[in-house]
Amino acid sequence: MNNQTKIAHSLNDLIEIARDGKGFYDEAAQKVKDAELSALFVRIAGVKADIVDSLSSAVVAAGGKPAEHGTFVGSMQQFYGKVRATLGDTQYGYVAELEESEDRLLKAFNETLADADTPAPARAEVERLLPQVRECHKVMSVRKHALKAAS
Repeated sequence: MNNQTKIAHSLNDLIEIARDGKGFYDEAAQKVKDAELSALFVRIAGVKADIVDSLSSAVVAAGGKPAEHGTFVGSMQQFYGKVRATLGDTQYGYVAELEESEDRLLKAFNETLADADTPAPARAEVERLLPQVRECHKVMSVRKHALKAAS
């Protein structure tokens, strides 16, 4: 596998997971009745869109084709979030599943950085975006724990 292919492969996995998150946040923003929570979801969906755009640009710069879809796991997680929100507390249901989505993205970013085979250009882009990924994860984790404590 040449360096361009490695870059595309490394970053496309992250693109797919971030795209899953964006779609889930967009949907959740429409479903929750709390305006502040909806605004938070819209803001984080924007962060996910920026991550997808940045990673896609890096793949194109390496001569690759960016991923155009999300993942099966992300689709299942989104479906489970809908069911959970329908059957219980809508706010907590979405927040809990979105926090899981954040866990998944953060883990993927960390694994990409830990992989010795990740090419330097891909590693640099991942390191540049990692603070945003960590911040979104933190926000959703804090929100999840606060909602759980309040119930």
